Amino acid sequence: MGGRRGARRAGGETRPKGQGGSVTERYEGGARSDAPGRRRGQGELEAQVLSALKAAPEPVPAGWVRERLGGTLAYTTVMTILTRLQAKGAVTRERAGRSFAWTAAADAAGLAAHRMRRVLDSESDREAVLASFVSSLPPGDEELLRRLLHETDETDETDEGGATDEGGATGEGGRGAPGEGRAG
Repeated sequence: MGGRRGARRAGGETRPKGQGGSVTERYEGGARSDAPGRRRGQGELEAQVLSALKAAPEPVPAGWVRERLGGTLAYTTVMTILTRLQAKGAVTRERAGRSFAWTAAADAAGLAAHRMRRVLDSESDREAVLASFVSSLPPGDEELLRRLLHETDETDETDEGGATDEGGATGEGGRGAPGEGRAG
């Protein structure tokens, strides 16, 4: 007898040697049941973890998060994502016996804003980057941004301690998200 010709599938079917199942087959019913070969978008898994934590009734262990996402991710993957989110200030953790219990501190929008600030901070010409960003926005988004900036300016004028520098920026990082407190 020659060796094994193919991998045995559920139900006794075989697949020719060297042909793995599709991504959909491997992750069926789990957190990832995408089209074959599709990779998650940047930040997609972090957003899923944050969403699971937001739904938690109390601080929860990483294993709870893993199960909430379908149980298909490795425990170490979930821990890596949680640790990265903690470094970004999006989650907090507290000791719970020998492990940690995790809580969401930010939502998906806050995490996206953090990524945008990180990209902006990595560039030397902030003005050029912001100008390019604004000019590339669709008209509706540009108008929304202008309205939010206007609302933020009105909030700054009524806040005590909303001191601004000569350029009108508040604090070291410039503007925060609408509704965020700023150090004066």
